[in-house]
Amino acid sequence: NNPKERIRKQMLLLRRALSTSKQQENTKRTSMFVRNKSSSVNNDRSELDEIRALVSRQEDMLTQLLIKMDRLQKTQGSVVGDIEVENSAKEISIHKNPRGFIDYHRHAEPYRNARQRVRDWSEINTPGHDDPLELKRQAARCMDCGTPFCQTYTGCPVNNLIPEWNELVLNDQWKEAIDRLHKTNNFPEFTGRVCPAPCEGACVAGLVDDSITIKNIEYSIINRAFEEGWVQPRLVPEAKRTGKRIAVVGSGPAGLAAADQLNQMGHSVTVLERDDKFGGLLYYGIPNMKLDKRTVDRRVDLLRKEGIEFKENQNVGVNLDAEELEKDHDALVLCVGSTIPRNLPIPGADLNGVHMAMDFLTANQKDLAFDRNGKLANRWSDEVISAEGKNVVVIGGGDTGTDCIGTSLRHYCKSMVNLELMPRSPNTRDEHINPWPLWPKIFRVDYGHEEANNLFGKDPRSYSVMTTEVLDDGAGNVRAVRTTQVKKKEDGTLAPVPGTEKNIPADLVLLAMGFVGPETTLIEKFGLEQDKLGNIKAEYGEYTTSKDGIFSAGDCRRGQSLVVWAINEGRGVADAVNKYLTK
Repeated sequence: NNPKERIRKQMLLLRRALSTSKQQENTKRTSMFVRNKSSSVNNDRSELDEIRALVSRQEDMLTQLLIKMDRLQKTQGSVVGDIEVENSAKEISIHKNPRGFIDYHRHAEPYRNARQRVRDWSEINTPGHDDPLELKRQAARCMDCGTPFCQTYTGCPVNNLIPEWNELVLNDQWKEAIDRLHKTNNFPEFTGRVCPAPCEGACVAGLVDDSITIKNIEYSIINRAFEEGWVQPRLVPEAKRTGKRIAVVGSGPAGLAAADQLNQMGHSVTVLERDDKFGGLLYYGIPNMKLDKRTVDRRVDLLRKEGIEFKENQNVGVNLDAEELEKDHDALVLCVGSTIPRNLPIPGADLNGVHMAMDFLTANQKDLAFDRNGKLANRWSDEVISAEGKNVVVIGGGDTGTDCIGTSLRHYCKSMVNLELMPRSPNTRDEHINPWPLWPKIFRVDYGHEEANNLFGKDPRSYSVMTTEVLDDGAGNVRAVRTTQVKKKEDGTLAPVPGTEKNIPADLVLLAMGFVGPETTLIEKFGLEQDKLGNIKAEYGEYTTSKDGIFSAGDCRRGQSLVVWAINEGRGVADAVNKYLTK
C-alpha cells in the first residue's frame, strides 16, 4: 500500500516497455534508410508512425509518474523502506544531448478539450502549458545546429534567438531565457499565442523528424516571466531623452513595436488610435479565445508606464487634422493596417445577413463583457451580429475564416459550412514546389475546425467551391448560397464543373477572403504615393514614404501579413526614424 513503492514499480515496468519500443523504432528506422525506395516503404512509414506514437505515450506516462513521485517526496521524504529514491529531475536525466530529437519525441501542448472550450470565451490554450519537466524534454530536442534556419527570415521574421533560449530552458535558466527572448521580440505573449510558427516549419530537425515545439516554449517563457515579476517597466533616464516628438498612428503590433523601440531610444512617443481600445488587430480582430484582451491591456499599460502616451478615438483626417499633426511632431509613423476587405462581386452580396468577417468579429468582441463570476459572456446588445440558431456559411479560409467559425460556434449556431475556393492542401510537404525551409503548405486542422467537427460530426470545410450567387428569401434577407465545384485548367485558372451546382441553406454569410489594402482617407490627407497594390509606397528597410518625415510600416506598407512580420516592421521603422532624427 506504499504509494511511492507502487509508483516506483510502475516506473520500472514502463522503462522496460519504453526501452523495447525505442529498440523497435530504431530497427524500423534503420531498415527504411538501408532499403531502396519501393511500394512497401509507405507501409513502413505507417508502422514507424505507430511505434513513435506508442513511444510518445509511454514517455508522457513516465513524465506524469515522475511528477507524482516528486510531489510525494516533498511531502513524505525521499526514502522508500531502505531504498533511496532519486530526485525526479535526476531520474529523467534531461541534459544537453545532440541526440535529443531522437531520444525524445515531439509533444506539442494540446488545446483545451474542444467540447468544453466551445462553451466559453476563455483562451483555448491548456492552463498547464508550463510543465517544467515536459518543457525541458522538448527543449532538449533542439539540435543546436550550425545554421539555425528557425531564426532566419525563412523561419522567424524577428530573428528570435531560438537555440539560445531553448538551451536556457533546458538548464532551468528561465530569467536569462526571457532576457534573450526580449532582445528580438517586443511582444512574445502575442506571438506565443497567435503566430503560426514559421520557425517550426524551418526547423532543421524537421528535415528528418518532427520539429521542436518552439511556440510552446516561447509561450511558457513569457508566461513565467510575468508570473515571476521579471517583466517590469524599463524607465528611460531623463538624460537620455532627445526632445524629439514622434506620433505613431495605429496601435496594432507594428505601431506598438515602433513606439516601444523609439521610446527606448529616448524619443517622446504618442500613439494615436481611432478605436476606443488599443491593440488594433490584436484587440478587435483576433477573438478572445485566441488572445485574451487582458494580455493586450497588460502590455499597453506597461508601455504607458515606460513613458509612451496613448490617445484613443483619434481618427486622422476625420476628427484630427493631418496638417496640424505633421507640424507638431518631428516625425510621423503610419501603422494603420490593411483594413479594406476583399468583397464578393456576385448577385445578392448586398442582402441582409451578408457581413464582412471583420465586422462580425469586431462587433462580437465589443459585445463581450465579464459576468458576475468573472467570465466573459455576450451581452447580446444591438451591435452584435448574432449567429445564434442560424445556418452559417463562412466563405474563405485562413485565420480569419477559422475565427469566424469559432465565434459562430460559441453563439450556438445551427449549422456550419466553410467554403474554400482552392483545392485541399496535401497531407505532407511537396518537396518540389514547397521545399524546406519554406513554410509547409499542408492540410491542417485549426481550433475552429476541430470544434465544428466535434459538435457536428464532420470538418466544416468544402474545397474547390465557388460561390456564384446569394439567394433572397423575398424579404431582402439571405436564405441560401448557390455554389459550383471548380477545377484548375492547364493555364492555372479555375473553371466551373458542369452539373455540380448546389444550394446551401444560409441565414448568415461571412466573407473572410482577406484584405486588399489600407483605407485611403489618411493617405490622401497626407498626399502620399501608393504602390500598384494600393499600399502606402515605402521601401522595405527604409520605410520612408513620398513625403519627408513621414514613415510607414506593417500591413499598410507590405500588405496583409502575420503579427510577427508586423513586429519586424515596427522595429525596422523605429531604426529608420531614429537614423532620420539623428543624422
